[in-house]
Amino acid sequence: MQKWKHDVWVGLFVLLGAAAILFLALKAGNLLTLNFDQGYTVVARFDNIGGLKSKAAVRSAGVVVGRVGNITFDTKGYQAQVELKLNKDVVFPKDTSAKILTSGLLGEQYIGLEPGYGETSLAQGDTIKSTQSAIVLENLISQFLFSKAADDTGAKGASK
Repeated sequence: MQKWKHDVWVGLFVLLGAAAILFLALKAGNLLTLNFDQGYTVVARFDNIGGLKSKAAVRSAGVVVGRVGNITFDTKGYQAQVELKLNKDVVFPKDTSAKILTSGLLGEQYIGLEPGYGETSLAQGDTIKSTQSAIVLENLISQFLFSKAADDTGAKGASK
């Protein structure tokens, strides 16, 4: 009987440890947010979102002010439509701009909000008009290589 009690306590301790490790893994992977405050949702449209994922951070001045919600494709405008779920205690003017930025050189992507100077504020369902798409590293490298190739052929043609 005594051995059975010890087995139950050890099993309970192992389950608690496994739950704690799972919680930390989800939190570190940005897959779990424990924000129970209801905020408001605004929409931003981008030509290219790069590797932006749902639940990515929305930051302003380096502070997390919300999370990315659903990401869908707008078949009429051929753009990515991104829902931004902003905290209810943070209010931005309607002329706020949104950019897709990267943490570090090859880090995760997030949305940066730069507040404007308007009098009226963003509300539930509004659309951010001024957006800047993600800078895709592969596109920059290919542009650099093609410009170098064009310079080399231009220099060879001028020397003949």
